[in-house]
Amino acid sequence: MQEILIIDFGSQYTQLIARRVRELNVYCEIHPFNKIPEITENIKGIILSGSPSSVMEEGSPTLDLNQFRGKLPLLGVCFGAQLLAKEFGGLVEKSDSREYGRAHLNSLVPNDKLLKGIPAKSQVWMSHGDTITRLPEGAILTASTESVRNAAYTFEGEETYCIQFHPEVTHSTDGKKMLENFVVDICGCDQSYTPESFVESTVAELKAQLGQDKVVMGLSGGVDSSVAALLIHKAIGENLYCIFVDNGLLRKNEFEQVLESYKGLGLNVKGVDAKDRFYAALKGLTDPEAKRKAIGKTFIDVFDDEAHLIQDVKWLGQGTIYPDIIESVSVKGPSVTIKSHHNVGGLPDYMKLKVVEPLKLLFKDGVRQVGRSMGMPDHLINRHPFPGPGLGIRILGDITPEKVAILQNVDHIFIQGLKDKGLYDSIWQAGAILLPVQSVGVMGDERTYENVVALRAVTSVDGMTADWAHLPYEFLGEVSNQIINKVKGVNRVVYDISSKPPATIEWE
Repeated sequence: MQEILIIDFGSQYTQLIARRVRELNVYCEIHPFNKIPEITENIKGIILSGSPSSVMEEGSPTLDLNQFRGKLPLLGVCFGAQLLAKEFGGLVEKSDSREYGRAHLNSLVPNDKLLKGIPAKSQVWMSHGDTITRLPEGAILTASTESVRNAAYTFEGEETYCIQFHPEVTHSTDGKKMLENFVVDICGCDQSYTPESFVESTVAELKAQLGQDKVVMGLSGGVDSSVAALLIHKAIGENLYCIFVDNGLLRKNEFEQVLESYKGLGLNVKGVDAKDRFYAALKGLTDPEAKRKAIGKTFIDVFDDEAHLIQDVKWLGQGTIYPDIIESVSVKGPSVTIKSHHNVGGLPDYMKLKVVEPLKLLFKDGVRQVGRSMGMPDHLINRHPFPGPGLGIRILGDITPEKVAILQNVDHIFIQGLKDKGLYDSIWQAGAILLPVQSVGVMGDERTYENVVALRAVTSVDGMTADWAHLPYEFLGEVSNQIINKVKGVNRVVYDISSKPPATIEWE
């Protein structure tokens, strides 16, 4: 399969480059600058990412660019362009002022392959503190901006292109066209990496990998585990055993609804009601990490009990996706733990199962496209992400069945309201949080002292950053009235207007 190799120097935008290339139906992989794979004939071109580092810093990321230059098409983005300049005789210096934000291209060279079809004054996004003040030997200037003379350049007689801006972000209005020029026209990729081709090749690989072996898989109702299960099911049919655990922390009626959806897809699914085991494990716990660990351990215990009822299981199916893989081998290593991962991780070593991960090369949007191509219903495909510990981390403080019931009813009114008003699909994630706070209220002629709930809704591309959703005031007012009137025990509703960063999407 044809491939573009993206060499990561630590930029926050590196995954975005990969997603833009994938949107062109071209396969690509991200590898850190210090762990570059063997260059095979399948690799048709290389993109050098940006970086938070400066090429002038001692110990900044670097590599031998002679192994690629002139042998394969090469695109240096921001730091990548500055590294190419520095390594081949150009000069990179500190800018007088940080060049950050929107800029407009001018002085475009008309015959440059990378800039083909890009109009004059095209908006691009700058994000750097250094600038290239002298081009390397053999380089030709191809574009400037108002404040950056050497905004784009190429090396004469070879397919090496350099730009000091970020074409992968939406603020660069013609950035996708530039990437298409590089990937399709310059590298010659045939754009055959489609959801349909992924399903075909993945099912064939799974058949070869699994044969007649049995696979057990824990389902969550989310899009990742659902699509992974459907792919494995296409390969081995009834030899896939799915387990869907009701931990007592799901959304209202979710256990029954999701089970029904899975049966409609022909999956071999067993529903397990383990609410009481989870409530017992959580009794008296208030610390978020302690709650997470209790939920995770109980899930493993329940899953282990159920898996042992199936004879001769050899594989564990998981819905791991590409960002999880990238994170574990990133330039800086795994990110600092802010909190335990929302989703329950792998099972303990004593289960002795091999792992199969059919989605490990896909981004979240790619997972959705694959699911859609297999006929998965929209209510599963478009389902908002939901944390593995469920409402356990949306109830601040200790967990009781009574608190869960209150939050389920609040959450149901909010989510159903978003769906009824046509707002649900424009939101990345939404939910309600039960606060450990009581407030004074008046209902009828009586004074009340009841619970406060917070509503949370965010917009995002991948969950790595998120903005609070600017929901209509009329909608928020209507939902607040419904919650207070219909959910006994709640007399105040607030709306969370924090973005990520600095806040996280979940409260715990």
